[in-house]
Formats: sequence, structure tokens, C-alpha cells
Amino acid sequence: MDSQIHKIHQQLADKKISCAALVQQKLTALKENTNNTVNSLLDDLALQLAVKVDAKIAKGESIGLLEGIPFGIKDVYMVQGTYTTASSNLLKNYKSAYTATAIQKLLDAGAIPIVKENCDSFGHGSSSENTIFGAVKNANNPDLVGGGSSGGSAVNVAKDYTVFSIGGDTGGSVRQPAGYNHVYGLKPTYGRISRYGLMAYASSTDCVGPIAKSVEDIRIVLNVMSGKDIKDQTTYASAEISKDSISNSEGIKTIGYFKNFIENDAIDSKIKADFLATIEKIKAKGIEVKELDFFKSDILVSTYYTLAMAETASNLSRLDGSNYGNRIEDKNLKESYAITRSENFSEETKRRIVGGNQVLSQGFSDEIYLKGLTLRDAISENFEKDFKEVDIILSPVTPGTPPKIGDSLKDPHAMYLSDAYTVGFSLGQLPTLTIPQGTETGLQITAAKNNDELVLKFANFLKDMI
Repeated sequence: MDSQIHKIHQQLADKKISCAALVQQKLTALKENTNNTVNSLLDDLALQLAVKVDAKIAKGESIGLLEGIPFGIKDVYMVQGTYTTASSNLLKNYKSAYTATAIQKLLDAGAIPIVKENCDSFGHGSSSENTIFGAVKNANNPDLVGGGSSGGSAVNVAKDYTVFSIGGDTGGSVRQPAGYNHVYGLKPTYGRISRYGLMAYASSTDCVGPIAKSVEDIRIVLNVMSGKDIKDQTTYASAEISKDSISNSEGIKTIGYFKNFIENDAIDSKIKADFLATIEKIKAKGIEVKELDFFKSDILVSTYYTLAMAETASNLSRLDGSNYGNRIEDKNLKESYAITRSENFSEETKRRIVGGNQVLSQGFSDEIYLKGLTLRDAISENFEKDFKEVDIILSPVTPGTPPKIGDSLKDPHAMYLSDAYTVGFSLGQLPTLTIPQGTETGLQITAAKNNDELVLKFANFLKDMI
């Protein structure tokens, strides 16, 4: 699909549509939608901003490319004065005191936020069912999950309720729902976009990620959000990615894929067949394809969840109802803390806190947590070796298709395994993009650190090829 941002920008500039009418149309569609994608509508703010854009156009002033473009925000980002609930009971009445850096950059560019989007509570899940607002329903089949944890964001883009949405990706939470709903979803290189104002899940892999319907729209939004931020010491300055630089596949000579991802009993037979068919099409274009050895998917999943649970236990220790949140009083302070957390956290969040405290506890940290850190280093070293041999790594996004709503809640272990093909790239802190082609849940394109441009370049190549 062509760029929706460019199309709408031109329509606004040519006065073929008004910004207020566009925003109202999107707000009405969101209000009436039956996919459970909305936590709160930002209607007053959105319409106020839209009127300003229309006034600017009426005066004959030029507008920026993102000015007047409606977008959605996963409900784990701070936007001053709006409810930021993380889809949790604990924060259901919490209002942000400040705005996340990535969101502020979009606001400064003139983009208009219209909705806070449903997601797994605190990002804990792969199906967007662990939420007080009801399970997000897949854009293509409402009996299936929307994916997670950024399910509401992906579904809103797929249904055209938002032009683009900002999700959050820790172990695949942008890429997997993008695949489930047939849209583009990017996890940029770790540190390219500031995490300031994003509720922390696992700080060493949390990434701000755009979801859209075209590579070009991903590029535009990525450029605006990128850059060093004094409020996030993991950020770095990055060069802007131009449209021309990703318009051809020059420089991409070799791609690789992990044969143990494909030669695996867990992968759906149709996804496997479609992936291998795509590999053959790439070979036919004269690009060399190499089979690569990698860690087994169960090792990747166990390493990721060991570290992610440890980090979330630490990050969520601050949420006890004392400073903010839905506090429940009991007979003493200790009991108040206990009942506030036990009653307000979801079952999945409690499972991850308990697991994280276990691996960090005395007698277990050396055996489990430190081993996880060692494995993460080994995974990163493996990637460095691989990218000396290939320019791009191609993989399925998921081993299976979207499950029915309810199935993941019955089997958390199966839900964790659905992340088997995404978590490794998170541990390596690599730029990875889901594209809605190649298999039923898309394909995943990965490059070496700081090579986000190469990922978008190859996505454009595949868009025209398959």
C-alpha cells in the first residue's frame, strides 16, 4: 500500500478534506468499533489540535508532513493530562503528569493523538487478553486474538482507525501483532528512540516501535521519533533515513535464515512451506541465501523470560499504591501493600513478578539469572558472527497462526513459545521489521545494530517481489 501519510497530507494541503472532519471520522469509527481496541479517546485534545491545523491551512500557511495526521498510542505511554492505565486495575484512574519523549516529538511535528490503545497489562502477554478492557479482537477474524502486547495498536492500523500507531516492543510486542493483523511493525535498534515516558517492562530490551500500513510511513515516523535524549542515557544520535536510500536493494548481496527455526516440529506446515517458497524467489533474483546455525528456540525463550521477568519484578516493585495507583487499605502497611498488589495486578503480571523474584533470590541468582546474562552475551556474539556472513536475516514472525481468544489464557506456556522467533532479536538489540507478506503472519527482516535503513530497504525490495 502507498503511504497514507503522504496521501492525507496532500488532501489537507489541497483543501480536499478538513482536518477536523478527518479526526472526527476516525474518532467516530473508534467509538463504534467492536474489536476492543480503545482504552480512552482523546477527542477533546484531538479536535482542538485539528481546528488549529485547519486555521493554518485557511491562512495559506504550509503544513508539515505529519501535521494533522491522526495516530494512536499504546496505553503504556505518558501523555500529559490523559489516562495512562497500562490496561491494569492498579492504574485505571492514573493521569500522566508529563509526556513521553517519543510522543512529544510527534506532537511537535503536528501529528494528532486520538486514542490510548488497549494492550496486555504492563505489556505482559502475547495476545492482548490480559487487560481490564476486554480481549482485543483480530482485525481479520474477531474469533482470534489481536496479538500482543500491542494488539490494540496493530488492529487500529489494520482497520484504518488510525493512520499509524505507536506500540512498544520488548520481546516481539510490536512485530507479532503486526504479523497477526497483516500490517508493518518495526522494533528499531535499541536506543535509537528514547524510552523516557514508556512504562518499563524489561528495560534492557524495551523499544518504542511504529506500526503502519507501508514501509514509507514507518520511515517517516521513525525519523521523527529518533535521536539522543538527555532523559534516556541509552539513546544515541542517528542519521535520518531518506526515501531515496531505501528505494532499491543495492548493497544487499546475501541473506541468511536460521535453519533450526524452519526444521522445527513447532512450526505450522503452511508457514514453513510459504517461508521456503519466499527463499526460492529471493534466490531467483540473484541474491545468495545461507543457512545459519543459531540457539534453539526454547533456549531463546527461556533466556528472554528469565531476564524479562527479573527486570519486571524490579521495575514494578514501585507500584504498591503508596505514591500512585488504586490503593486498598488493610490492617497495617505491609498488608495494604500485599492486598493492593494481589488484587490489582493481572494473573500474568503476578506470574512474571513471582518468577522474576525467584530468579533474583539468594541461591537462584547465580544459577539462573547470571546464566541468563551469559547466554544473552553469547546470543549477541552469535549475531555479530552471522552479520559478517550475511547482510540480512529473514525469518517467520511466529511459528503458528493466531490462536482463538481464550486459548492463551488456558496455556501460558504456549503463549510464551509463540515468541520463539522474535525474542532472540530483542536480546541482540537488533533492528527488526515485520512485513505483511510471505507467510500468513508475515516475515521478519533483521539487520545488524544501527542498520535500520537496511531493514527498510529490503522490505521495499520484498514488497515489489512477493
